[in-house]
Amino acid sequence: VQLQASGGGLVQAGGSLRLSCIVSGGTLNDYAMGWFRQAPGKEREFVGAIDWRGGSKTYAAAVKGRFVISRDEAWNMGFLQMNSLKVEDTAVYYCAGGPVRFGFPRAYEYDIWGQGTQVTVSS
Repeated sequence: VQLQASGGGLVQAGGSLRLSCIVSGGTLNDYAMGWFRQAPGKEREFVGAIDWRGGSKTYAAAVKGRFVISRDEAWNMGFLQMNSLKVEDTAVYYCAGGPVRFGFPRAYEYDIWGQGTQVTVSS
């Protein structure tokens, strides 16, 4: 399975952006699609995830209430809708796949990674 994120860009603070992640070469059944981000000089940070089969979601506290994760009905694409963007949301965003065993996978359990997409929020 391969994942590819897209949709990044430059947006003003307070604006919105939607990232997409295409799933190809297989399915994410029994997996979760997670979103991560990494800002310059900082460690990679978990943003949120969706259980691909069940549809349940989880979010990091920093984005809860502003970001929404979803997937399309064909289960071929995942989305990260980002609203009320802040300058501190600036980062390279990645989508990743990790196995669902007893709940959402821990960050280190994600074993499928796509290329990132740059999101820049200006003040």
